Amino acid sequence: MSTHTPAHVVDPAGGCPHALNADLRGRGPVADIVLPGGVPAAVVLGHDALKEFLSHPEVAKDARHCPALNDGTIPADWPLRVFANAQGMHTADGADHRRLRSLVGNAFTARQVERLRPRVEELTAGLLDDLGRAAAEDPHGVADLRTHFALPLPMSVICELLGVDPEHRARLHDLTYTVVIATDTTPAEVMAAVHELVELLGTIAAARRAAPGDDLTSALIAAREDGGDRLSEAELIGTMRLMLVAGHETTLNLISNAVRALCTHRDQLALVLEGEASWSDVVDETLRWDGPVSWFPFRYPTRDLALGGTVIPQGTPVLAGYTAAGRDEAFHGPDADRFDVTRPGAARHLSFGQGAHYCVGAPLARLEATIALERLFTRFPDLDLAVPEAELPRQRSFIGNSVEALPVRPGRPHRPGSDRARTGNVRP
Repeated sequence: MSTHTPAHVVDPAGGCPHALNADLRGRGPVADIVLPGGVPAAVVLGHDALKEFLSHPEVAKDARHCPALNDGTIPADWPLRVFANAQGMHTADGADHRRLRSLVGNAFTARQVERLRPRVEELTAGLLDDLGRAAAEDPHGVADLRTHFALPLPMSVICELLGVDPEHRARLHDLTYTVVIATDTTPAEVMAAVHELVELLGTIAAARRAAPGDDLTSALIAAREDGGDRLSEAELIGTMRLMLVAGHETTLNLISNAVRALCTHRDQLALVLEGEASWSDVVDETLRWDGPVSWFPFRYPTRDLALGGTVIPQGTPVLAGYTAAGRDEAFHGPDADRFDVTRPGAARHLSFGQGAHYCVGAPLARLEATIALERLFTRFPDLDLAVPEAELPRQRSFIGNSVEALPVRPGRPHRPGSDRARTGNVRP
């Protein structure tokens, strides 16, 4: 790549990405970076460049296209290797990708996801009861919204879809956070978590193999055993891992970031409660303005690739800079830093990806987030942060983009029949 400016050395502790994104984007739509462990890489930051990159026919997801991962240059215990080594549709190309995606795609069509609406609404109602109880039992009226609401909602939905028993769910979240989100971990911590996660997923798969149910894991196992060549054991475990991580970590961050945005932009919340904007608008503007994933690894150019005036050498590990593209003024306008639920074109964000690898779970994430936000602010219209937003502890990650805890004061619940939390003509 170009040598006009020194490569940015990535801080493994991550933190709020927006100031760094603005600085790097000011130099160009693609930046040289050095990942933890001293690994040279690149990040695509501009909206147009990222859109082109994500759907470029000469960009691959399979790590065999990255020589440094295969010739000993990058050590075997490099923590970020987990993003390259996992076997599933997110690391496959071409026919392999289409085969793996087809095995889960039917579970996430708009029609299938809509069938989950009553269950999502039921779970949401129960969790809002839990949130209210937790706050009522606290002397200061405070409860952690992530613990009581934003985490258990998507975690319950994806685990029910996969047929994962409730006793495994807390440990699965801890393990997936260590493996995929936290980027300040040691190689030993990541290796241990990966080993335990694979073992636990194997235990879950064995339980479904012994007692198949009406769940996605049972369906994947049946597909694997149908001729034996549709899904390898590694692909089964890799697909389960992908579904679990993508099915809850990202939606957890999306709901958390939307609540933070609305609590710190009460005028925007008022627009929604008065029916001037929809909860879908809130979800799209949050995905654009403060997306749940910041810089996501990896893709690899299969030849030297000219992008945004820069040449990325063949085989370079490249990260997709979703939070950076979301605030790109060249695309979203000079007020791209402003949270505006009435923004025209907010839905043109890239937070669900682009092209063949567009997020298969996007319809489910939208359903969960819109129901969660509408029901939360309808039940608790005075809900607010319990500490100043700047004091919330950030995720220790340059991959995930959110906070680690979200203490809120829900306030008094809305009484049905009053008009304090009108939802007007809001579309769910």
